[in-house]
Amino acid sequence: MAPACVGVRTRPRSTKGGRSGSAGWLLSAGWSVRPWDALTVGDASTGWACLRRPSAVHRPPQASRGLSCQDALVQAFDTVIAGGTLVDGTGSPGRPGAVVIAADRLGLLWEPAEIRAAAKAARTVIDARNKVVAPGFIDLHSHSGLTILAEPRHEPKVRQGVTTEVIGVDGNGYAPFTDPADLAAFVELNAGLDGHPPGGVADWDTVPSYLERFDGRVSVNLAVLVGNSALRIGAVGWDDVPADATAVGKMMAILREGMAGGAWGLSSGLDYPPGSFASTDELAALANEAARGGGFYHTHVRYTLGDRFLDPFREAIEIGRRGEAPVHITHFYHRATFGGSPELMLGLIDEARDEGLDVTFDAYPYEWASTRLLITIPAWVQAGGPGPTKERLADPLVRARIRRELQERGMLYAGAGGMADIRLGYFGRPEHARWEGKTLGELGRETGEDLVNLVCDLLLSEGLRLNQVTPGPHIDGIRRFYRHPVAMVGTDSTFIGAKPSPRTYGSFPRILGQFVRDERILGIEEAIRKMTSMPAARLGLRDRGRLVDGFVADVVVFDPAKVRALATYEEPRKFSEGIDHVLVAGVPVVTKGKHTGATPGRALRRGRD
Repeated sequence: MAPACVGVRTRPRSTKGGRSGSAGWLLSAGWSVRPWDALTVGDASTGWACLRRPSAVHRPPQASRGLSCQDALVQAFDTVIAGGTLVDGTGSPGRPGAVVIAADRLGLLWEPAEIRAAAKAARTVIDARNKVVAPGFIDLHSHSGLTILAEPRHEPKVRQGVTTEVIGVDGNGYAPFTDPADLAAFVELNAGLDGHPPGGVADWDTVPSYLERFDGRVSVNLAVLVGNSALRIGAVGWDDVPADATAVGKMMAILREGMAGGAWGLSSGLDYPPGSFASTDELAALANEAARGGGFYHTHVRYTLGDRFLDPFREAIEIGRRGEAPVHITHFYHRATFGGSPELMLGLIDEARDEGLDVTFDAYPYEWASTRLLITIPAWVQAGGPGPTKERLADPLVRARIRRELQERGMLYAGAGGMADIRLGYFGRPEHARWEGKTLGELGRETGEDLVNLVCDLLLSEGLRLNQVTPGPHIDGIRRFYRHPVAMVGTDSTFIGAKPSPRTYGSFPRILGQFVRDERILGIEEAIRKMTSMPAARLGLRDRGRLVDGFVADVVVFDPAKVRALATYEEPRKFSEGIDHVLVAGVPVVTKGKHTGATPGRALRRGRD
């Protein structure tokens, strides 16, 4: 029996926001958007097509009767991506086929005759011969929560194939804040990591008011986490003091409200004050609140804890255990390079999962880390916020204490050469521009300054807004981590300065080019699964991360023979090659390797997306 069909006529569509008609062209007729059972093309010579009616299990009650062309009219295919190998994000083998897109939704075709007919009727056809067609990549760790408002095209990421990224990471989320002065101070404290919003002013308070800033104004989708620093500031303040039961209850209430407003979970950054002042019990209570709201706990672990090797990860797992919460350890690595260290770290993950705990992690594929220079300074110096921090940095007695402590404990965020190895990636003052990209050791020799005095003076002169790049994870450990079944990708990308870590520009292409094609550490299907359906599942996204009939049309087309990262330590701002097309909600954002200027991205909201 022929399927009941809905006629499709072509008509112009707006690319503003990428939602002309959106999914309403199915829902208005009582159709289920997710998933379609099948997608077939009718008489292409007339420009019409057919959508097979969903099965009864997916059809809402009002749509129990069959549909005909008199019941509803829907849009034609806006785009057909034909000729490529479809790697659907599930880990299944790639196969020849086509992706067809109407408004912001996709469907799949497999039969050559149907593909030819669809291409003939479509407004736009993307020739994907010898290319891979995959779901858009999802970055589980990005520091774009402020800078993307000033640079909405977000080229370093979309030109890697990224269509969704997670912000509010490392405990450094920028909503909710009830006191504008606290928000302004927090932006100042983190300026060396996250930059500033346009004009330097953050003018929101709640999670919903923050999310609204992104809708239809940026080129990628954004999933926001509530940072534990904001919770502590709102309930305890800026100081290193324990949170009593009343304060923890207040933090839980703020988190609950933030998640109801669209946030996806809780983040912590346990090297970044004031969030680093949180105890294990406090974090377990908050993680439990996030889990009860359908979210998860995303953590930059307390790298200063205990043995500085396995103990930080043990604490993260314990927080999940006590809080009965899913745990995601971000930028999973350690600078310890002795033999077997990756296996010992992964052993903790395996033991936790064998116990029944939900623990996952992400890693970035470069040996270069990056964060704010302020992280080199002990946490007690940063208590109270940016004002007291600056006062302490100017105090000679405080500097002497800092010097003693660094000599006693060594540098955590540096290489074998200690503080001298730190490269400065950003300066705001013109007279300092000549130093961008130089190491502290080079500056010390040039200025004759003691390195502690040099760091304190630079932080004061630059208003704390200094970014650093340092030696990070060992490349052999990175390779081992990506082979693990629960490993995913998080770039930990920062966007300020001329010399960021190369991971900002090259992470996803480096995995596809070096680790998949050249070194064969991963198969292409498994690598794409780690970049798409796995992070989508970790977040709880309903209809992204796979090429499935009815899912949102976040799609990337790349050349597996040519894809490669060009960003290096010496030249970190070089765009990657081989990412040919990127579509966000069906709207082309990258075409033939170039940004189109479109900004169809928006904030994704828990409970809706």
